[in-house]
Amino acid sequence: MHLAASVGNARSIDDPVTDSQINVIGTLNVLQAARQHGLRRIVFSSSAGIFGELKTLPIAEDHPQDPDSPYGTSKLAAEKMCLVYNKLYDMSNVCLRYFNVYGLNQRYDAYGNVIPIFADRILRGVPITIFGDGEQTRDFVNARDVAAANIAAAAACEDVKGVFNIGSATRVTINDLAAMMQRVAGREVGVAFAPTRPGDVRDSLAAIDAAHDAFGYRPTVGLDEGLTDYISWVTSDPVTRAALARARS
Repeated sequence: MHLAASVGNARSIDDPVTDSQINVIGTLNVLQAARQHGLRRIVFSSSAGIFGELKTLPIAEDHPQDPDSPYGTSKLAAEKMCLVYNKLYDMSNVCLRYFNVYGLNQRYDAYGNVIPIFADRILRGVPITIFGDGEQTRDFVNARDVAAANIAAAAACEDVKGVFNIGSATRVTINDLAAMMQRVAGREVGVAFAPTRPGDVRDSLAAIDAAHDAFGYRPTVGLDEGLTDYISWVTSDPVTRAALARARS
């Protein structure tokens, strides 16, 4: 299971060379090592960022792929490398296109997922920053469901290969997400709006029928449950608490 990556649109826009060195050349190194040691399958962690701005919803695997960032481009290139190894070296590589993954143990990172970023601002008591009008939508999938998808894909028969979407098949606006997280945390900090960021798509919603049919993937963690678990964890996480204490001092 190849999950290592330089993650995120903003980071890749700031440093596209490092992004491709890690995501493209790094994946090629993993594929070569697998081939040399006789391993038949790599489960590669790809991204919905390969699609770019959406033409249709929900997003099926055959949706046009036109990335809006170096990150999406490097993930798409790494996918193509996995697939060409299937053709040339008789492998059964599987590429899982994660949508917006969140869950326990995910700490604040300025380049990271919106949920830890919002949680950090809520816990610090400062308004949540939303880029754009907040009506853009995202498909948030819990890390527990992503882990189950990886295990199922790794254990699937050799006929299972290619690309599969891994999401929740639901979507929420960023405005609603901010409201939900404040409600779950029991803290109202308000919202501040900022200009839309380059590389951000307007809408996202995964079609997951292919993953279900190929290896039985079915998401089980709803967003309300997942956010409640996450807020409970992050408020008691000693690393997060220490970072908040430093920020206040």
